[in-house]
Amino acid sequence: MSIQRMDNVAVVVDDLDAAIAFFTELGMEVEGRQLIEGRYADQSVGLDGVRSEIAMMRVPDGHGRLELTKYFAPEASAASPASPPPNTLGLHRVMFAVDDLEDTLARLRPHGAELLGEVADYEGIYKLCYLRGPAGIIVALAEQVG
Repeated sequence: MSIQRMDNVAVVVDDLDAAIAFFTELGMEVEGRQLIEGRYADQSVGLDGVRSEIAMMRVPDGHGRLELTKYFAPEASAASPASPPPNTLGLHRVMFAVDDLEDTLARLRPHGAELLGEVADYEGIYKLCYLRGPAGIIVALAEQVG
């Protein structure tokens, strides 16, 4: 066996505190926060002079993590376009199961969440939506209803 588990997904953000607030409101918990710099950081990511701060966010069941990363050096580059559509190649969406989709949306809107479309019914089994979260990433929410 070559894989033990999926440890985390990383998202580069421009405002770490705002991203932490967004994902905390969603129901995640800060597991840890620290500055990252030094030779090992440069070697592992393939950049010179890395200086960043990360916050590791944990989902309530403890089986998933989201690493929020703020780069101080080298400065993060913006994606083009800044808010890519859902069919853009590459990783840019994270999905969470929630208990109450409408309540979750109401709590996330003050943190800048904007629906990409509308809340959809998937065959009476799930209510689903895509929204724009920190750093333009797409956060999908699913509430099991049937």
